[in-house]
Amino acid sequence: MMTTAPIVLFVYNRPWHVQKTVEALQANFLAKESDLFIFSDGAKNGKDREAVNEVRGLIRGILAFRRLEIIESPVNKGLSSSIVAGVTSVITQYGKIIVLEDDMITSPYFLHFMNEALQAYETEEKVISVHGYSYPTKETLPETFFLRGADCWGWATWKRGWDLFEQDGAKLLSELAEQNLINRFDMNGTFPYTQMLRNQVAGKNDSWAIRWHASAFLASKLTLYPGKSLVRNIGIDSSGTHCSKSDCFDGPLSNLSIPVKGIEVIESELAFQAFRRFFQSAGKKDLKDQISGIFQSIARRVRLEKY
Repeated sequence: MMTTAPIVLFVYNRPWHVQKTVEALQANFLAKESDLFIFSDGAKNGKDREAVNEVRGLIRGILAFRRLEIIESPVNKGLSSSIVAGVTSVITQYGKIIVLEDDMITSPYFLHFMNEALQAYETEEKVISVHGYSYPTKETLPETFFLRGADCWGWATWKRGWDLFEQDGAKLLSELAEQNLINRFDMNGTFPYTQMLRNQVAGKNDSWAIRWHASAFLASKLTLYPGKSLVRNIGIDSSGTHCSKSDCFDGPLSNLSIPVKGIEVIESELAFQAFRRFFQSAGKKDLKDQISGIFQSIARRVRLEKY
């Protein structure tokens, strides 16, 4: 029998996005067998207070889960501190976790995939996490595959994985350089992960996600991905600070269950090259502006510095 992992949802000041995220999550087949923890950050200023209160009113009425627990911060912690503290507290108690933010639309099969993978790879030390999103590449990807590092658009891990999270960005940056890993870390120069980490060290963003990815990458750990995405980000819509509108990362959600079958626990070179070509396509005129915008969003706000 499958034991479901607790779901942790982080919210702030976007009621429409929260409502859509929760509605999709409620439609998941394992929602009624799952505990939901919601961390609501406090308002950064008076301008945000009304929206924060509206979000809090919305989440207090959530049904369809086995148990609902809401943790409301009286002060503004910011996304990074909220996620690090929230994940740490829940995973310390339960040993595993599924993490979402307030702009993630999930397939009805998301929870099933995440829980099945958490169970299948619980004792596999090479695997640090599970991810629900997959880039809309032109190539057909394997049904499931591994990539080195970790990711942040609907993810899950175990305490043994989260214990590897290194908060010192400067240390991570130094180790990447010393081990001559920067080019590979940047998807062979096609995605600016290293620059995002440099910006975190310089105080230009407060990214937990880039440090999570770098921590896993340096430890040579792998993340399991679905070949078809089970998550769609609806937050890249100009609704938040520093976020430009873009749909280049949009792809159809899987309308079928994705089974977690036994595959070799190694990085998929096929998937790596498909992702690399996806980012490399930013040089094409039709995607240039969208990719440029998404880079800025990721580096400055989406997933990293939302608040």
